[in-house]
Formats: sequence, structure tokens, C-alpha cells
Amino acid sequence: MILFLAGTSDARELAIQVQNQGHPLLATVVTESAAESLKAHDIPYQVGRLSVDDMIVLIQRREMNCVIDASHPYAEEASRTAMAAAKACDIPYIRYERPKEQFTSPLITEVESYEEAAKAAQSHKGTIMLTTGSKTLEIFTKYLMRDEIRLICRMLPNIGNMEKCNQLGIKQKDIVAIQGPFSESLNKSLYEQYNVTLMITKESGKVGSVDEKMTAALQLGIPIILIKRPKIDYENFCSSFEEVTQTLGGFINGKHEL
Repeated sequence: MILFLAGTSDARELAIQVQNQGHPLLATVVTESAAESLKAHDIPYQVGRLSVDDMIVLIQRREMNCVIDASHPYAEEASRTAMAAAKACDIPYIRYERPKEQFTSPLITEVESYEEAAKAAQSHKGTIMLTTGSKTLEIFTKYLMRDEIRLICRMLPNIGNMEKCNQLGIKQKDIVAIQGPFSESLNKSLYEQYNVTLMITKESGKVGSVDEKMTAALQLGIPIILIKRPKIDYENFCSSFEEVTQTLGGFINGKHEL
């Protein structure tokens, strides 16, 4: 059996493909909403974050013999946990990560971290649209809740996110609670509606709709702060479904039987 970290919509598509090829798996997701597409395709799953010890126990109890890590490109902790658990259990680890989108423009400033992005935007005067989600929201409110800045926060419309915004002092009028994917035209409309003068986003890739939000911003002449993906030395890195199945096949035909 394979332990499959299913952190994104394309990851769940990959899980379906792997199972359809005859490989039994257990998918892990963080929220019930992320499990909906797995339910629809009868993919076994469990919900909740796992520590290294939790993952080791799960691998040993279910006699798993491979880990496929298809967590979000920015889920650094989940990837490190999966790599450590696979190493501790002496089983193969395969990383799937969607390809990056390539953009070249003088309007784009690339940074290495959320804090660097917040500091880079600190001197801006105008309306900043933050499209990086809620997980690191407190980093941005620390630096960007200033008189010269209106911080518009775009995120998923769940109760936890709204409560977090309230705790951090973000006003309702400055919250765009909406679930993607977003078209280029919708992104443009939102930028124009809020008179956005700077946009902050992550290098999430095409499936994460980063191309639509960046293209829309560039067409309107809006500067962008782009947070690059975490630098992790992954084992067996794959950027396509085909690479994953080929790597998996190599382990099947090698010393590890899956």
C-alpha cells in the first residue's frame, strides 16, 4: 500500500490515476473539504495533520511500502515530515510537484519568504491585494497594517479564516472570501474594483491559477511581489504524472515491491 499526501486538486487527480493502475493507497488530507473529490472516486483517505511519529506508526501499521508526496508546493513541513518518515521506515519517497510558470517583467519582484515579501511591501502606499491565503496572514498584518496601506486579503470563505481575520483586526470590507479557480477577467475585475496598486502572490503554478492572477495584474500595470517556492532537496522529484508512474514502476521492478 502507498501513503499518498494529497494536498491539491491535481494531486487528487494523480491519486485517482495511481489507484486506477492497480496500486492500493491511503490518501491524507488536512481538511474534510479537500477530501470531497477523493470520496467521489472511492479513494480511502484520512483527515488531519501528521507528525513524523504519527506517519511512521501509520506506515508500519498499514504495512505501507512507498510514500508519494503530492502536497502543496508551499507545504514545506508536510514534505519534510514525509521524507523523514519514509527514511525512518526504509521505504521509497516520491515527490510530485506541479511545474512552475515562467514570467519575465520589470514589474515582478521575486522574494524568498513571506516575511521578505511583507518587508518589501512595507514602504508601499496604496492598496495591496494579498493572495497567499490565511496560514501566514499574521506576518503580513504585522508589517502592512499601516495608515498608508489598505490591505485586501483574498482567501477561502471558511469560518476559521474569517475568525482569524477578526482576531488580526482585518475589517470585513477588506476581505475577499472566495474560492477559485479564478479567470483572468475575474482577477482584473477584482483589481479594478479595489483599485489595487500592488499584488502579492506565490509561485503556485498553473493549477494554482497563478498565471491568471499575474497576467491580469501585468496587463493593468500592477507591480507584483512573487514569493518563490521553498528550497528543499527532494528525492525522486517528478513534475508530471507520467514521471511519477515511471518512478513508481522502477521501484516495483527493483528491490522494493509495492
